[in-house]
Amino acid sequence: MAEAHQAVAFQFTISPEGINLHLSYQALNQIYLSGLRSWKKRISRIKNRIIKGVYPASPSSWLFVAVAILATMYMQSDPSMGLIAKIREHLPLSLSLSTQGQTMLSALLFSTLLWLSLILALRFCLKLLLSYHRWMFEQHGCISTKTKVWATLVRLLSGSKPLLYSYQTSLPHLPVPPIKDTLEKYLESVKPLHDAAGFQRMKRLAAEFEKSLGNRLQRYLKLKALWATNYVSDWWEEYVYLRSRSPIMVNSNYYGMDFLFVTPTASQAARAGNTITALFLYRRKVNREELNPSRIPGTVIPLCAAQCERMFNTTRTPGEETDVLQHWQDSEFVAVYHRGRFFRLWVYRAGRLLSPREIQYQIQRILDDPSPPSPGEEKLGALTAGNRTPWAQVRKQFFSSGVNKRSLDCIEKAAFFVTLDDQEEGMMGEDPSVNLDRYAKSLLHGKCYDRWFDKSFSVVVYKNGKNGLNAEHSWADAPIVSHLWEFTLATDTFHLGYTPDGNCKGEIERSLLPPQRLSWDIPLEVQTQVSESLAVAQALADDVDCHVFPFREFGKGRIKKMKISPDSFVQLALQLAYHRDKGTFCLTYEASMTRLFREGRTETVRSCSNESCAFVLALEAGEDREHCRKLFRKASEKHQNLYRLAMTGSGIDRHLFCLYVVSKYLGVESPFLKEVLSEPWRLSTSQTPVQQMELFDLVNHPEFISLGGGFGPVADDGYGVSYIIMGEEMINFHVSCKRSCTETDSHKFGSQISQAMMDLMSLLSPGFKEATKANPAKQS
Repeated sequence: MAEAHQAVAFQFTISPEGINLHLSYQALNQIYLSGLRSWKKRISRIKNRIIKGVYPASPSSWLFVAVAILATMYMQSDPSMGLIAKIREHLPLSLSLSTQGQTMLSALLFSTLLWLSLILALRFCLKLLLSYHRWMFEQHGCISTKTKVWATLVRLLSGSKPLLYSYQTSLPHLPVPPIKDTLEKYLESVKPLHDAAGFQRMKRLAAEFEKSLGNRLQRYLKLKALWATNYVSDWWEEYVYLRSRSPIMVNSNYYGMDFLFVTPTASQAARAGNTITALFLYRRKVNREELNPSRIPGTVIPLCAAQCERMFNTTRTPGEETDVLQHWQDSEFVAVYHRGRFFRLWVYRAGRLLSPREIQYQIQRILDDPSPPSPGEEKLGALTAGNRTPWAQVRKQFFSSGVNKRSLDCIEKAAFFVTLDDQEEGMMGEDPSVNLDRYAKSLLHGKCYDRWFDKSFSVVVYKNGKNGLNAEHSWADAPIVSHLWEFTLATDTFHLGYTPDGNCKGEIERSLLPPQRLSWDIPLEVQTQVSESLAVAQALADDVDCHVFPFREFGKGRIKKMKISPDSFVQLALQLAYHRDKGTFCLTYEASMTRLFREGRTETVRSCSNESCAFVLALEAGEDREHCRKLFRKASEKHQNLYRLAMTGSGIDRHLFCLYVVSKYLGVESPFLKEVLSEPWRLSTSQTPVQQMELFDLVNHPEFISLGGGFGPVADDGYGVSYIIMGEEMINFHVSCKRSCTETDSHKFGSQISQAMMDLMSLLSPGFKEATKANPAKQS
């Protein structure tokens, strides 16, 4: 209780002589400093709101407009064409100003109105410019004059130093595609997946839908698009993520890994100290909007940053019918799990962010704490890993008051969740490949109870200093988390660094209060539900088969020399690998972003096309190699075009999804939409973006290569494939499937991917096979 007494600002005692008041000046000083930090943050937010509110102009531009108007009037000219005089006539009669003073005030009011009008005009022009997407469809190196003029105007209107959210009000709204175009693209995408009779049946269903129900649903959707900021995102978040009642572990959450070859320190506490510090430095940049707005690489085109708003201090809370994302404005602590115990670790003291060395010191206190878990505490996190409805019911009944509510609030209101894992992970030992697979499974689900899967993200720090994270999917997509994690890894290693003995840098204030152990009162009913949720989660975790492997034979450098998109190359390799694995083709999902639009999230690229199937069949049939090369180029160009259409709001699947939601609201059935939305994605793929912030140079630091991240399979009989194109000479793959399906095997499919990559390169670069034979060390 000594710590609790130290935290009290004043104490008083009542005696016959009266009341004695004892003030703790140290506590009062800390309260003052914390309040000062809070007020600084408020002032910073107000300042940023003003800067964003007048963007793409600047607050100082008002002074320029006012001086220009006053100077013009001084030269006996009226730039307002009589409006200043009109304003002066309508000024309140009670103003005790001279005629000159009234004229001056009227001129300033007119200047302000003119300035605001110019801001709106500039913002409208910028929105129009950002609505132009034809530049994306032009061939590389063949930029039209129109696009060059457009790019110059965008650069001029964008200003010199935009804040993180400056572009938000200037981004265009996601357009609703014509229903006829969507249906035509859909039929084209499924043609290689059906026989003649099946395709004719789908054509008939599509035609009936367009003639009867389609146009009616489209009108409602256009009405929503006029009213809402984004006609897809809110429904996508609610119906795809929050209304799902199955476990979010494996099915929804995804993971990110540490460096492949390097572990900056072997000290678990030190790695946790730097990682936590780096994450709070990133949060500070987000709060202050000091991060540069994300852009399409190599261009000035901004991307929507709305998903950054709920990155920290956010939890997905369970409901019986639908979950809710809860976000708090600020949090000065993290929740930590170690050996079955939960702790609250304050990372701010008197308004100051603790140094990395101080956080390491606090983490070491947790690691050294010998206290056992309280009854029912150790596996409590399994509630977040099981089905959502039982967790919602238990939470409502047993965590709505008392000590359980206070402790649960500490976890849910924390900036993020940290797990100090007792295992050692990474590419190590005599069989590094197997260890990488285990590392992936550990980050994806752990022990099913030692992560808090409801948090926006949970950081895992292993005993040997390796780290990683597990992210909840509903609040944001992988590129946002990748941006965060890339900053964290780079800041940890290149900015914060470590001492020669592997400890964090900085001084320690020994008077720091120890981390607070959270208390629980877990009745038998809750413990029973914990066991049931753990059984569900454990069965799901045991069923997941993960395989992670770095492909080192070549990378994007060699692919780009042949003037081929690296992403298209990998996607065609996946089509070839799947056909060899299954002897057929399948509906393929590739995630693309729609962040060119306000509040945009993702769209689907249907990578299995008529052109890709024609190429694979020709290659497997042993047709003329030159003919196969032509088919490959055609398929690659088709894939690039599909990707561009998805990015620019002309995709298929989000439109069809929203039409389906409207039909449900109207209570009408559509056989066409029902069949479309029930089609399984047996090959679900995603590319992890890399070097979004260019915080360090991979050329000079090639050992600091990230493994990227991955996710679980979408279909029970399918594969989940994530890949990250690292540097010029490596592509890392993450493959997942379910062991319960006898037709899938992640290791076998991984081998098929590697072979398909090699075969494609041999096809396109005949000298590659001979070069590989001459340098067998590269394959090992």
